[in-house]
Amino acid sequence: MTRSTQAHVLVVDDDDGIREMLQSSLSFAGFRVSTAADAQAALALFGSDDPDAIVLDVMMPGIDGFDFVQLLRHRGETMPVLFLSARDTVEDRVKGLRLGADDYLIKPFSVVEVTVRLEGLLRRAGGYGQAGQPGLDRLASTGVSPRGVLRCGDLEVDEDRHLTRRAGRSIDLSPTEFRLLVYLLLHQGRVLSKAQILDQLWQYDFGGDSNVVERFVSNLRRKIDADLPPLIHTVRGFGYTIRADEGMT
Repeated sequence: MTRSTQAHVLVVDDDDGIREMLQSSLSFAGFRVSTAADAQAALALFGSDDPDAIVLDVMMPGIDGFDFVQLLRHRGETMPVLFLSARDTVEDRVKGLRLGADDYLIKPFSVVEVTVRLEGLLRRAGGYGQAGQPGLDRLASTGVSPRGVLRCGDLEVDEDRHLTRRAGRSIDLSPTEFRLLVYLLLHQGRVLSKAQILDQLWQYDFGGDSNVVERFVSNLRRKIDADLPPLIHTVRGFGYTIRADEGMT
């Protein structure tokens, strides 16, 4: 395993949005990040610069995550593997761990928790992620706090407790509205297309209603931006973004 000043994390997931999100967030947290859309592409990256840790999806085309981690262990690869999967049964988690994974998180996940768990796995594996939590310090500068609270201006969202506040006022959100807001906040400053949001939040379960994103964004905007400077913006022809204007606290 090649060592450098940055831990090298390989993200393997066939979801473009998740790969991009993790690459951006983990890079901000101080990791060096490579990505692959499937197991074959991941294996092609092995060689002189093997990853120090792998973040791995389970349900992928071709070789799935379970088979991939088993293949890695049979090859003698010892780097820690963290599963991120929508397969949330106890049986799935036990299977993944027994096949050789070191940890297992359920989608949707908190980027903060992924970062903390990676730092713990790497610390135990070989000295990365020591005291001081530099990764979390970097994440805080992007709107993610070490406590799992996402911020944008005077908006605060506590992922762990599912609480939303703006300007000191509590806001009631439906589960889908909350997931949409978290997704926007994890990408704040970036424009997300309707297709990206649809795929991330609903995948194929949206009843064929192509206006579902517009409706939920409208509902969210009505609750979040009511009588306050807008945080949620429409970029006509492209999609939606969340950002705080300068001076907003």
